[in-house]
Amino acid sequence: MNTTKEQLIRDIEQLLNRYEGLRPTHIDPKLLHFMDEATLRHIIDSVLRQQEKTNETNLEWLEQFKKQ
Repeated sequence: MNTTKEQLIRDIEQLLNRYEGLRPTHIDPKLLHFMDEATLRHIIDSVLRQQEKTNETNLEWLEQFKKQ
């Protein structure tokens, strides 16, 4: 596996491990060996979008507790 793919896999792990208090996620590079760089980049994009959506939802939820 080339170093770009290895870096992309590390990037995915870092994104998945952004939140403290959760058990760390470790991805076995052998599982992703068959994926090309475009697929790995798509996974990163998808994780980022999901995290952004979660943050927006959390902000909406928190807004209900704001003092008027």
